[in-house]
Amino acid sequence: MGRLDGKVAIVTGSGRGIGRAVAMAFASEGAKVTIAELDLEPAEEVVNEIKSRGGLAIAVPTDVTNRESVKKTVETTIKEFGQVDILVNNAGILRLNMLQKMTEDQWDAVLNTHLKGTFNCTQAVSTHMIERKYGKVINVVSRAGIQGTIGQINYGSAKGGMLGFTKSAAKELARYNINVNAISPGAATRMTEKIRTDPKLGQVYLEQIPLRRWAEPEEIAPAFVFLASDEASYITGQVLCVDGGLTM
Repeated sequence: MGRLDGKVAIVTGSGRGIGRAVAMAFASEGAKVTIAELDLEPAEEVVNEIKSRGGLAIAVPTDVTNRESVKKTVETTIKEFGQVDILVNNAGILRLNMLQKMTEDQWDAVLNTHLKGTFNCTQAVSTHMIERKYGKVINVVSRAGIQGTIGQINYGSAKGGMLGFTKSAAKELARYNINVNAISPGAATRMTEKIRTDPKLGQVYLEQIPLRRWAEPEEIAPAFVFLASDEASYITGQVLCVDGGLTM
């Protein structure tokens, strides 16, 4: 038996990268998965791969910044699978710039996707979880929100906000048997490509990682499986850094 047998998960931004790896890992552990992705083409590719391995999944076009879009995703998931047990708030974008050069559009786009998106999705899903007295919410945060980074003040602010959101939601929802935690990952994805491929910046960043390498998304996914499983039933309001020791 898989650790997530009988569970239903919504994973936002799961067409690529860490989100994709998490969705695949959930499915391999027995969960039915909704691939909630703005770009439907990669989402359908993930669904096809999950089905080819004997799992169950659906792709639902989702704009996490739009409350109606999120509501439709939750409703579609419940209609298809009967319930929602797990939510992973993974959808994210980058709009890099220094503080003095950052535009209002760059600021709003990142805050809306990460922080407002997390609020929209968690509020919509937790209403259903409260009725069932069960749920697991996992928010994807970042070192940028814990220690700060240069050129990402919008991203760091959004992720820092998500940390506060995680802890507050954990306290509010604990009475309903809903666990809310966060994972701060570090992996070779599109989000980190600009840093990793820069000859100077990439080396400087790599030297800060005690394990001296970038993880593959598949190495990050088991941490999500653990927090989504009943093995983590007594863990809430915590941040797990899965980044090779970068954040200490």
